[in-house]
Amino acid sequence: MTDSIADLPPLRDVIAAHGLNAIKKLGQHFLLDLNLTAKIARAAGPITDCAVIEVGPGPGGLTRAILEAGAAKLIAIERDERCIAALQPLIAVGEGRLAIVEADALEIDAVDLLRKENWQGPIKVVANLPYNVGTALILNWLERPSDIAGITVLVQKEVAERLAAPPRTKAYGRLSVLAQWLCRVDLVFDISPRAFTPPPQVTSTVVNMIPRAAPLHQAVRADLETVSKAAFGQRRKMLRASLKALNIDPLPLLEQAGIAPTARAEELDVAAFCRLANAYTAAKP
Repeated sequence: MTDSIADLPPLRDVIAAHGLNAIKKLGQHFLLDLNLTAKIARAAGPITDCAVIEVGPGPGGLTRAILEAGAAKLIAIERDERCIAALQPLIAVGEGRLAIVEADALEIDAVDLLRKENWQGPIKVVANLPYNVGTALILNWLERPSDIAGITVLVQKEVAERLAAPPRTKAYGRLSVLAQWLCRVDLVFDISPRAFTPPPQVTSTVVNMIPRAAPLHQAVRADLETVSKAAFGQRRKMLRASLKALNIDPLPLLEQAGIAPTARAEELDVAAFCRLANAYTAAKP
């Protein structure tokens, strides 16, 4: 019987024993270097008083690191039944802290699961996100930033750069505006494709997102999303043209927001987008 995490077999042995060849449609790239998984867990900050949500644990390398970092509770959401079997030994060594949920993370609300179990403490997300659903999951968590104390995730470097991008850069877009409006976003470190099995074709980056106590500037979220979608939908055009997609004369909106009609979306910082959203809120039918 395995008594501790240190007694568990190497991850390569776990993969071999359970036939865990990565499935492309699930976006699986397993991280086997336990030094790196420990580094990701540390990037989340103290978690000894936290419940942690992990998505796509795979063979359990990061799961081990989160448990070793002392998470008070860990919910691991996995849709691959092969990985569910591979994770079972961690339940015993987790000493009651680990729950494995077989589900599609896009279709389950882990925060609600924790609340139904009467968890009252902080909740953090720590995960090596499947590449094919990473952005969608982050957007889901941003729907309820007041419920989550921190989001520390490994994603494609391109996605991480979009989350943290400043104005007047190629990566700056709708995702940048929404993420930075709601969170402090920091890029922590990169991980080479060689660290994964199988190696992806891109570099990955650990990004740390700390939800703000209140959004950076006042705005109605739905309207901020609407105006940023219109603005970046034709990002090479001037705003006086791209904002016609709102079906409202854009010139009065821009004037009220103090934005030049000849400006382009990538030139506006988060504060300017919020002013534009507020003008849209006041003007829409």
